[in-house]
Amino acid sequence: MVDAFAAGAVTLAESSMHMPSIDDFLPPEILFQGTPFAINRIILVRILATIILMVVLGVTAARAKLVPGRWQSAVEWIVNFTKTDIVYQVMGEARGKRYVPMITTVFLTLLVFNLCGEVPGMNIAASATITLPLVFAMWCFFQYWIAGIREKGLGHFLRDELFPKGVPWPIYILLSPIQLLELLVIRPFSLTIRLFANMVSGHLILALCLSATQYFLIDVVNKVMMPFGVVTFAAGMFMYLFEVLVSCLQAYIFAILTTAYINMSYPEID
Repeated sequence: MVDAFAAGAVTLAESSMHMPSIDDFLPPEILFQGTPFAINRIILVRILATIILMVVLGVTAARAKLVPGRWQSAVEWIVNFTKTDIVYQVMGEARGKRYVPMITTVFLTLLVFNLCGEVPGMNIAASATITLPLVFAMWCFFQYWIAGIREKGLGHFLRDELFPKGVPWPIYILLSPIQLLELLVIRPFSLTIRLFANMVSGHLILALCLSATQYFLIDVVNKVMMPFGVVTFAAGMFMYLFEVLVSCLQAYIFAILTTAYINMSYPEID
């Protein structure tokens, strides 16, 4: 009896479901291990996604025609959407022309990197580690300071940021440190965490649904549990489509917040 119980326990352990974890976002190095140029799966996905994006844009630009075809029209629509509906909508055309290349780069790069998580074979968003969102957030942060200093000068820029107009001076004792914290930490940190958290959480939920589907339909010993596999499969398909939406939406949110932050550094127009 003890032997039968032990055998059953071993069978249950062997058929247990693999639970996705945060370790999936820290894959082992697969190329150049132990060197400063070590590459894991996420870095490889970033390299491939960057090459694909550059090739698509380069070939489209090289073969551009006066009367565009469907493919050229689609690429031009994405670029014009970024320019018109993000940059010009927030900053205006005169002020926004300077930042169209930057915001277009941010939007297209994050869009492609986010969608890598839904591409079979890649299976992970290239923006699903905190490093890449942080790099783009710091780019926004530096552009914010550069624009403010260029337009106002360093002294006036810091005065407007730390001592907002219309506030009684005793309030500055509390308000100014908060403003400084927001300027140096909160804004870049919020941009970073928003993108990183959405990409990680979506991947984990999708992986959990698909792992449960494999467990209930293939691995489980008790076939009575198989109907649960149908439910988890349907949930996985829903999450897949939802993740496509979230990937596009997060690229848009990051781009429009970057534009808004930079626009805030300019002097107000009376």
